[in-house]
Amino acid sequence: MKLLFIINPGSGSHKLNLKEVISNHFAGKNIDAELFELPDDCSIDKIKNKIDDTKADKVIAVGGDGTLKLVAECLLNTETPIGIIPAGSANGMAKELGIPADINEALNFLEIGTPKKIHAVKINDEICIHLSDLGFNAYLVNKFDALPERGMWGYAKATWHALWNHKRVNVELKLKGETIKSAAAMVAIANATMYGSGLKINPDGKLDDKLFEIILVKDYSYLEILKIWVTKLPFNPKKIEVFQTNEVKIVSKHKVHFQVDGEYIGKVNSIEAKILPDAINVIY
Repeated sequence: MKLLFIINPGSGSHKLNLKEVISNHFAGKNIDAELFELPDDCSIDKIKNKIDDTKADKVIAVGGDGTLKLVAECLLNTETPIGIIPAGSANGMAKELGIPADINEALNFLEIGTPKKIHAVKINDEICIHLSDLGFNAYLVNKFDALPERGMWGYAKATWHALWNHKRVNVELKLKGETIKSAAAMVAIANATMYGSGLKINPDGKLDDKLFEIILVKDYSYLEILKIWVTKLPFNPKKIEVFQTNEVKIVSKHKVHFQVDGEYIGKVNSIEAKILPDAINVIY
């Protein structure tokens, strides 16, 4: 068996030598593990060329959700299985799929896990594997990226800054046969159920049902999200509404912050999202 590991050396705050850990894990096994460390100026085309040249049986993303997104874009609508070694700051999709956080356990999982097809969401020119949003959380991601501290302390500082400085915006959701207008702290386009922190923003989401969810957070309702996390009670629709769809257009009069899979994209006036069924083959 041949495995290609796409390693993002800038992911997370771990102190492990990822290349060494992976090489040692497969030493003496009848498995050819090739390691490709992403350079600073790496493009999608370079990754695609490496995948094509290697002709690996499985391609493994070693990093966070952003690294997985890169690999998934290269293998969209193919049968090649994608493995995940969680080595990022949050690793939301790995948690979603039950992939072990320990690197060696995750490497063992590659050999016993089963490839399964899941959908993705195309949002403007971006592919979303996990979660995307407009507004508060995207603003928080942008602030977090700019801080020297990583981990929970950096996240706490970014959250405090966002709560004091981010303002609600007026949005319009155009769904099939329905238009919703509302003030919003944020709007999430949810392929998965929870953020890397463990907060379940989309408790009813499924990765293979050919639908995604729009979560309209009308105010800063973290207590509402915590309530459903702990009690499993439904959201209060006066604060948070959920819509299931396979496509949506979201428009805002003023530009709002926008992130996809933990990567800050910028400020936008509108986005269009549609489902990509059975888009990637993931080992979990």
